[in-house]
Amino acid sequence: MKAILCQQYCGPDDLVYADVPDPVAGPGEAVIAIKAAALNFFDILMIQGKYQIKPPFPFSPGAEVAGVIESVGEGVTDLKVGDRVVASCGHNGAREKIALPAQQIVKIPDNLDFDRAAGIIIIYGTALHALEDRASPKPGETLAVLGAAGGTGLAACELGKLMGLKVIACASSEEKLAFAKQHGAELTLNYATEDLKEGLKKLTGGKGVDIVFDPVGGTYAEAALRSIAWEGRFLVIGFAAGDIPKMPLNLALLKGCDIRGVFWGAWTRINPEKNRANLEKLVQWAAEGKISSHVDRTFPLAQTADALKVLAGRQAMGKVILHP
Repeated sequence: MKAILCQQYCGPDDLVYADVPDPVAGPGEAVIAIKAAALNFFDILMIQGKYQIKPPFPFSPGAEVAGVIESVGEGVTDLKVGDRVVASCGHNGAREKIALPAQQIVKIPDNLDFDRAAGIIIIYGTALHALEDRASPKPGETLAVLGAAGGTGLAACELGKLMGLKVIACASSEEKLAFAKQHGAELTLNYATEDLKEGLKKLTGGKGVDIVFDPVGGTYAEAALRSIAWEGRFLVIGFAAGDIPKMPLNLALLKGCDIRGVFWGAWTRINPEKNRANLEKLVQWAAEGKISSHVDRTFPLAQTADALKVLAGRQAMGKVILHP
């Protein structure tokens, strides 16, 4: 079968399109014939050796897949050949087939297409865990989402609205803000043209925002923290801007606020049953149209490098999907 391989730490153009042996389902596993694999910003960091998880070489990028069960191993009773499924795999999604533990695999309804299904797990899983488990949200509170048109940002806008929060989308262009407004944002702020701290203060009538959802980091993080309300919650999601900010801790003291880390990957390993319940809920919401799981664009597997460059350039609004 065909696979995109990272044989040493490299940029997108140095990935190799190669043949590898077909996987075999071991006990408790199933083989998925992949119809869609979703890419995320951290795939770029992973192939460069800059991510906290470092798979052994050679590996494929791509941490979430949707497809059809091709075979099942010994002891697997809840999946059968032909089932339409989605799964989180961590890496190795950019290939034609993958063997995974059955408990990581969730069935999807017939009315949910593979492209949208593949893009649900990480961005919506992260956003749901962040808002439901880490943010202590109360209906009517304000939620400022940085990078609001990107994958996790867009998911946070949609889920925030579903939870009854007043969503303020923050992004770097009017096009991105208009897009976020179509996906649950009530108010918008362009941080390329407006001061983030002062803008958020103004939009909240001087009170400050109750919850900040920050997948961007860089210089925006401190500005957003300075705009937070008394007893606000600052959610550390990631660092798409590249720089990990050094936050002045006196701000946490002065504002009586919390800085809360959101490491969805580690949480899923510690809470597998709650995570599975979350995924089943998100799959249902996507099938019912409550969340969009919007696909920005798709690429054939051989053009994985081009797909990763779209993410690196922060050009995507929604998910970037590979078709093996």
